[in-house]
Amino acid sequence: MPDDATARVERARTASADELKSLLHEAGEDAILALLENPHFEEPHLVQLLERLDLSGKVLAAVASEGKWTSSEAIRVRLARHPHTPKRFSIALLRQLFLFDLVRVSLLPSTPAEIRRVAEEIIVHRVPHLAIGEKLTLARRGSSRVAGALLAEGHAQAVKLALANPYLQESQVLKVLAKAGVPERVVVAIAQHPKWACQYNVRIALLRNAHTPAPVVRSFLPNLTLRDLKDALTIESGPAHVRRFIQQELVRRSGDGADEK
Repeated sequence: MPDDATARVERARTASADELKSLLHEAGEDAILALLENPHFEEPHLVQLLERLDLSGKVLAAVASEGKWTSSEAIRVRLARHPHTPKRFSIALLRQLFLFDLVRVSLLPSTPAEIRRVAEEIIVHRVPHLAIGEKLTLARRGSSRVAGALLAEGHAQAVKLALANPYLQESQVLKVLAKAGVPERVVVAIAQHPKWACQYNVRIALLRNAHTPAPVVRSFLPNLTLRDLKDALTIESGPAHVRRFIQQELVRRSGDGADEK
C-alpha cells in the first residue's frame, strides 16, 4: 500500500479540475511538482500557486523552464518577483516584462533587492525611448531611481511630477544636481521646490551649481555652517558670483562676531 507522501503525489498528478483548487496549498515539494504535470492544471491555478511565498527554488525553476507558462505575462511577473526564483530566471524574465509590470516589480517590498535593482536599470535604460505619456506616469509613480532619471532628463512636466514623487529620495536629487550638463530648468525647479530646497544637503549641492538662481543662493547662505561656506570657496570650479556671495557672507559674520556653527 503506498505511503501517504506517495498517495499525495499521485493525487496531485491525477486530480480532476474540480479537485485542483483544494490542492494548491499542498505543502510537499514533490506533490507541487506533480500538480504541474496534471493535464487539468491551467494558468489560473498556477497564478494562484505563485502567490505562495513558501515555494521552493526547484518548483519555481520547473515553472520558469516551461515555455507554455512563461509565455504568459501574469506568470512572468509572479516568477520575476518571487523571492525564491533562481536569479538567472528572474533576470531573464524581467527583460520580457511590459514597462509598468517592471515598475510594479521594482516597488514590491517582497521582491529581492537585486531583482528590484535590475528592474530599475531596465526601466532607466528604456526611458529615452518612451512616449511622453509613459514618462509622465513613470515620473509620478516610479521608484526613486526611476524618478531621478526622469528628473535629470529635464522635460518640464516630468520634472514637476518627479519632484512630487513620494518615492524620490534626497540621494537621487543630489545625484541629479551633480550631473554634468544637467538642464538649467531642473536646477531651478529643485531650487524653488518647497520640499527639496529646504534640505540642507540639497542646498550645499545647489550652492555648487552655476544654474542656481542668485537670489536663491543668497537666501540660504545665512543658514549654512562656516565650515561648509569655507569648503565651497575651495572649489575652483564654483560659480564666480557664488564665491563672491560667500565672501560677503563670511565678512558679515565676522563683523557680527558670529560663532562658528
